[in-house]
Amino acid sequence: MGSETPPRGGRESPPRPPTLIDLARICAELNRLGARYVVVGELAMIQAGLFRATEDIDLLIEISLENEAKVIEALLILPDQAIRELQPGEIGQYGVVRVGDEVLVDLMKSGCGVSYGEAVKDALTVEIEGIPIPFASPRILWRMKQTVRAKDVPDRLYLHQLLTAQGMPIEPAEISRTEILIARWWNQFKSWWKDRSAPSQSKGRDSGDKPPKQG
Repeated sequence: MGSETPPRGGRESPPRPPTLIDLARICAELNRLGARYVVVGELAMIQAGLFRATEDIDLLIEISLENEAKVIEALLILPDQAIRELQPGEIGQYGVVRVGDEVLVDLMKSGCGVSYGEAVKDALTVEIEGIPIPFASPRILWRMKQTVRAKDVPDRLYLHQLLTAQGMPIEPAEISRTEILIARWWNQFKSWWKDRSAPSQSKGRDSGDKPPKQG
């Protein structure tokens, strides 16, 4: 994906998970300024039909200096205006820039070799809160999820089933048993972590409580 920069912004409190209203607000400003972008990552997976939690907003953007300037201006609507630390050209230079504001926003040059120019060709525009938002298609998401990260395996399983049902050719054509086991472990780990982090569960928890073992 490129060499990610340190997070931009210095919030004393951690960012909160973004909502669809947050996404619509940001995209309304991007659209107003004529910025070129496509929503990818977890919010695009939700739009594709896979319910899951999300920690940030991932935007794949066109990296001309003019467009980067428009993206920077659009993100000034966030309360901390952490984007002020970014200069046009730095997204293209670093590949990924994380903006740590009220919500986290990752600005990406590409993901797994997929750039804005390719993703926008079959992007799916969906209206949220009356705002037209371009989301990456399942075909593009499939390509962007070909990583070594455990959290991407459940997404690949879902996209494999979705694209196969639609009769679309995909590579690799099969899902390995190892990936199925990783996906199962990852889902168990998320459930364990959610239970462990819940305020109502924090008191009296055994300090020896351990996460599920992989495999």
